[in-house]
Amino acid sequence: MKKQICSIFMMLFAVSAFASNGLEETKKVEKDTTFGYFFKSVKDIPCTAPKDQGSSGTCWSFSGLGFLESEVILNGKKPVDLAPMWIVRFTYLEKAIKYVRMHGKGNFSAGGATHDVLNVVEKYGIVPESVYTGLSYGTDKHQHGELDTVLTAYVEAVVKNANKTLSNAWIDGFNGILDAYLGELPESFQYDCADYTPKKFAEYLGLDTENYVSITSYNHQPFYSQYAIEVPDNWAAGLSYNLPLGEFLEVFENSVMEGYSILWASDVSEVGFDYNKGYAIVSDDAAPEDLTGTELSKWVAINAKKIKERVGPGKEKTITQELRQEAFDTYKTTDDHGMQIVGLATDLNGAKYYKVKNSWGTNHIYKGYFYASVPFVAYKTMNIVVNKKGVPKSIRKKLNID
Repeated sequence: MKKQICSIFMMLFAVSAFASNGLEETKKVEKDTTFGYFFKSVKDIPCTAPKDQGSSGTCWSFSGLGFLESEVILNGKKPVDLAPMWIVRFTYLEKAIKYVRMHGKGNFSAGGATHDVLNVVEKYGIVPESVYTGLSYGTDKHQHGELDTVLTAYVEAVVKNANKTLSNAWIDGFNGILDAYLGELPESFQYDCADYTPKKFAEYLGLDTENYVSITSYNHQPFYSQYAIEVPDNWAAGLSYNLPLGEFLEVFENSVMEGYSILWASDVSEVGFDYNKGYAIVSDDAAPEDLTGTELSKWVAINAKKIKERVGPGKEKTITQELRQEAFDTYKTTDDHGMQIVGLATDLNGAKYYKVKNSWGTNHIYKGYFYASVPFVAYKTMNIVVNKKGVPKSIRKKLNID
């Protein structure tokens, strides 16, 4: 393991490298030598290496499987890279069926929600990425512009067809498009010299979707109850438990400190989200803005023009339940991006940051990771999925979670 030693203000910091097996093992201090942000690890959770979603709106699948890959490790199994396009494929199918059933009155897009990953694993199982890459259209990176356009046009044509009735062939036609672009689905495969079906493989990995819960925090719905968050990508109306902000944040820290990662759905359109510099904050001098889009090029290009030059951590906004709600109600917080929280760190002032694994590749200051401050998490989180064991017992009791 290589170590780089730098002396800044008479303080010694070590930057740890990634382990060769793909698990992130930051144990000491990571340092941004240009912009004055230094992060000291408090807790690191085993995870697989960051991936690249390319030009596809599939962050929800990459982050959801990253979360499950960490669960596999906690279950005592060897690390495995699961297939994001397996999840995308079946989610598109389920979404198309519902869109047609609703006469086109619904959301049909590349986006998805945290529930989609768990729903597919429960219904269809899962396979390793090596078994189903989803790259059958001539590139080595995911590029879904054409696929998304073709699928959208297809379902709209089915709904609007001149026959005034549906044939029994449209689902086969839809699957034919998915076969052409993403590849035909395997009924069985070999893994470590053993034969599996997708559902048997999920069982082998110890992935029981009943172990996980979705949680949010908005005061337009009753606390300590469940409801479907009103965002377009929650097309399947997945339910989330609703907690007051203080207890919501308790779940974050307790889960991480107990060794459970977090599937994190958040808005990343804030001025304080600076991926190039490796942090996300809610600075007191940066007014919240709503900048739309979901891909790396959009966030970096837009925010780079608006972020004030910073020399180090400063005062951040105090986030209240009311401020959080106002941002949601006025579209300042939208369901932009899915990521995985894999650790906790502190800056030089002792302020806490969550370590986030992203899906935009590794050509980045922290090789595919960044740090989100507690105020940013409190303000911009849409919802999270956690292992039930990561929820404090007192909160589980209030929510009647077994």
